[in-house]
Amino acid sequence: MDIFFIMALIITSIIAVTFIVERGLALRWDKVIPPSVQMAVQHYQSGRDLAGVPTICDQNPSPISRLLPFTADPLDWSKTENVDLLETRARHEVSKLERGLVVLEIIVGIAPLLGLVGTIYGLIILFGGMDQTAAVDNSKFAQGVSLALNATLIGLLIAIPALVAWSYYTKKVENLALEMESLCDEFLRKHYRVEENVNTPRIVAGKGG
Repeated sequence: MDIFFIMALIITSIIAVTFIVERGLALRWDKVIPPSVQMAVQHYQSGRDLAGVPTICDQNPSPISRLLPFTADPLDWSKTENVDLLETRARHEVSKLERGLVVLEIIVGIAPLLGLVGTIYGLIILFGGMDQTAAVDNSKFAQGVSLALNATLIGLLIAIPALVAWSYYTKKVENLALEMESLCDEFLRKHYRVEENVNTPRIVAGKGG
């Protein structure tokens, strides 16, 4: 088996491990949706609570912390306009969460193929270099085949953990996106409900003459 395929598989495995660890740290639930920010949204009841939301978001940098102040700034807009703006910004934040997953997806496809190519190349070299003496020596032939098949085995050993990590992180990003959407929707719903209550005129019954 040529050294090129060995080095290619080693580099592929290093890249896979790097992105698996990096995404595992980046997609921690508390890092994406800090509990303090979640509590601030849940406890938001009136307009005077609005000022504290950006402060808490600044103290806890995260994707949801970037969405909420962005949502709170144009609250004088209509709810429909604000929701459309929020959706655009949320797609940007979700795409940042998905960063690196495409690399794992590529590795899932390329690692087994790279191992298979290495195996085929090794077998071609093995059979092409056979002479009458080598043909009689079954042990050397079996050893050569074993070395060639190692490429496929290594490729699969790289692809399987990458596939597991890619599937898990993809589902986790979906869950995080749903939770962020739920929090932003709750924040907007509470705010516009408060504004409606404030702007609704009170009807005071007059005394009958």
